[in-house]
Amino acid sequence: MTGTIAALDRLDALRAALDGVALPLAVAGAGAARDARKAAVRQIDDYIQPRLAHLDAPLLAVVGGSTGAGKSTLVNALVGHPVTRTGVIRPTTRQPILLHSPADAAWFASTRILPGLSRITGVVRDAPSHEAGDDPDAALVGSVVLVADERVPRELAILDAPDVDSIADENRQLAAQLLAAADLWLFCTTANRYADAVPWRLLDDAAARDITVGVVLNRVPPGAEAEVEADLRHMLAARGLGAAPVFVVTESPLDERGMPPAGAAAAVGGWLGGIAGDRAERARVAGRTLAGAVERLAVTARAVAEARDEQLVVVRDLRATVRTAHNDAAERVHDATRDGVLLRGEVLARWQDFVGTSDVFRTVESWYSRTRDRVVAWFQGRPPPAVEVEHEIESGLHAVMVDEAGRAASDAWSRVRQSAVGRQLTSGVDLARPSTDLSERASRLVREWQQGLIELITEQAAGKRTKARVMSLGLNVITVALMVVVFGSTGGLTGAELAIAGGSAVVGQKLLETIFGEDAVRRLAAQARDELDARVRALMDAEAARWDALLEPVERGTSADALRDRAAELETAMRSVGAASPTSREVQRSDLVEAEVLDDDAEAPLEAEADEVRELERRSGWAPPPVLPRAQPSADEAGR
Repeated sequence: MTGTIAALDRLDALRAALDGVALPLAVAGAGAARDARKAAVRQIDDYIQPRLAHLDAPLLAVVGGSTGAGKSTLVNALVGHPVTRTGVIRPTTRQPILLHSPADAAWFASTRILPGLSRITGVVRDAPSHEAGDDPDAALVGSVVLVADERVPRELAILDAPDVDSIADENRQLAAQLLAAADLWLFCTTANRYADAVPWRLLDDAAARDITVGVVLNRVPPGAEAEVEADLRHMLAARGLGAAPVFVVTESPLDERGMPPAGAAAAVGGWLGGIAGDRAERARVAGRTLAGAVERLAVTARAVAEARDEQLVVVRDLRATVRTAHNDAAERVHDATRDGVLLRGEVLARWQDFVGTSDVFRTVESWYSRTRDRVVAWFQGRPPPAVEVEHEIESGLHAVMVDEAGRAASDAWSRVRQSAVGRQLTSGVDLARPSTDLSERASRLVREWQQGLIELITEQAAGKRTKARVMSLGLNVITVALMVVVFGSTGGLTGAELAIAGGSAVVGQKLLETIFGEDAVRRLAAQARDELDARVRALMDAEAARWDALLEPVERGTSADALRDRAAELETAMRSVGAASPTSREVQRSDLVEAEVLDDDAEAPLEAEADEVRELERRSGWAPPPVLPRAQPSADEAGR
């Protein structure tokens, strides 16, 4: 009991992990992985959890097969009178009919299994088979009709499912859901259609899950029974289902009530009755199917984890693309602010008016004195040139940042949208242009940087003499000089601009060295440069972060490693409740299942071609087990 509780806890954890996986991007394998994840969660709810919680509950045998295979006729034959509708108009079975012993009513009236399907209590009418049951109603496709009948053996219910190849999508989906919730399958096919791809795809799924399967070969022409059965058995053996019992039903006319001759389904009924009446056999069937379902669930979880990894790889690549575009923009701003470009035009003119360069190489003290007098003269009757220089530098720096941010936004947008995934991700949004408030934030950045320079200068001017020199020129002047030094490298200038900018930078540096000293000026310039670079990168990072609204939803949710861990923990817990470990054949089959889950080009499970399955088996190196002899019914069973 303790082991079962632990396994249920691990099952709940895996279900939560699967439910939390985000696979929104249309990358290769994502569609198949989403379908597999959805089906896995549904099977946990429909079958694995209720069966694990109630190992001794009655078995559910689902009768499935292709259109016109005679499923409903077989079910009617098993109970001896019409309970489910037959006919030539398709689909005849919209609401699945669940037949159970009256003694087992409580097991199926609750939502213990198939909790997503509502319950309808059916009434058996004295009517021919083409009028049996309720009228088909597409609006009630999400329900199951419960019919209690004394002829159904205790401890086993029989469910007549819709066609697996129904023309109605919802019927096909419901058929797949019901088969996934079964403890055993009773699969119907006909002499004309047993080689079709659809039933074999479904039987391959049964082999992968290791579910107990009985195959009914219906409507076999008289005299052809041995030949058709031998061919079918050969095909079953090739798929790893050589041990599955085959029940051959010879084609025969139906009576006026639409019922086959008495005894037509005796062998099938004997097989089901034998399982129902043997507690050990019921436990074996339930345990085998549960173990196979858990193994398949773990395989699916790992396949979904692989798909999750693919999603995150794509997101990382897209994020790197966006980050690279904006990092490149920050680098371009860095280059533009160190190669003299910002000292072109008006900035050069204003700075040259302010300090000049003619006496740069005279003695420092005499140069400093003249410069100070020159500054005082400016403030006595002319516009403050330092303010003008500061304004020009601010405008130039602002323009460079705004231009480069716009270029980064355009580059990131065009690169992301080169891929189909990128176009999907950006559908309905426009990030091709920078933020609407970028200009305002860039202006604030420059002002805050300038304020930071003033604070650096103030901290550096701690001594009385230094402070006096700073005050004699004014913080504004010193700040402008420091900016000129920061921007004064002349790599981007030519001709006369080169001489002026280079000389201007030297003048600014000499001015600062006169006040602070050579080492201090180097530190100030380096700090100012680093501070500006950090602010520019933060600005570009904020622009890149606009993509987070698109990328982060993909990154949220269960991680691939967490999904793998939950699957492994469930497998470990299941061993403590006696679930059989998979055979080498089952492991190989599971590998095929995982490959199919991640193949976006693979057809839906009910539509794939049989030769594709054979090719997968050939490539995997899997060899089918030897054909086992068919178990013959006892004389008593044959009489039934």
